[in-house]
Amino acid sequence: MSLFASAISENGIIWFVTVVLIIAAVIDGLTLKVPNWLTLPFIVSGWVYGAYATGAIGFGSSVVASMASMMLLLPLRNVGGMGAGDVKLLAGIGAWCGIVVTFQAFVATAIVGGIMAAAMIWMSGDWLRHYAQTLTILQEWRTIRDRKKLAAIARQRKPTMLLLPYAIPMAIGTIAYFGYADMLM
Repeated sequence: MSLFASAISENGIIWFVTVVLIIAAVIDGLTLKVPNWLTLPFIVSGWVYGAYATGAIGFGSSVVASMASMMLLLPLRNVGGMGAGDVKLLAGIGAWCGIVVTFQAFVATAIVGGIMAAAMIWMSGDWLRHYAQTLTILQEWRTIRDRKKLAAIARQRKPTMLLLPYAIPMAIGTIAYFGYADMLM
C-alpha cells in the first residue's frame, strides 16, 4: 500500500473534511456563497458517523461539537459580517473533528483570513478607505446594540466592500492545521 493510500485509510475523516473544504472554497470563491446542499449533509453525516462509531455518546459529542463550533462564528454572522454558509461549514468541521481540533483550525483560519484580507486591501491600493470603513464598523458595533439593525447596515454596505469568501481561508487554515498536526499522513 502506498504512503498516500495508507494515510487516507488511517485518516479518512480528515481527508473527507479536507475534500469538503476544498469544494466549499471553490464554490464560495465563484459565487460568494457556501450552499446548504453541501453544509447541511456535512453536519448531519458527522452526527450519523459519531453515532455509528461510538453510539449515543458519539452522536451527542458530535452534536455538541457542531453547536459549539457554530458559536465561534455566529456573533459575526448575526451582525452581518459573515455568511450563514461559513458558520454551517465550521459546524460541519466540528461535527466530524470535535471541538478541540475545530478550535485549533478556527485559530489557523482566523490567521489566514487576516493575512488574506490585509493582502486584498494592500493590493487594492485603497487602504485608507478600508481603514475608515473598519473604524465606522467598530463604532457601529459599539453604539448600535440591535443586531438586526447592524445586519441591515451591513447588507446596505456590502456592495461597496471588498469581500473575502471566507470558505477559502477556512479551507487553507484548516488544512494547514491538519498538516501541522500530522493528521494528513
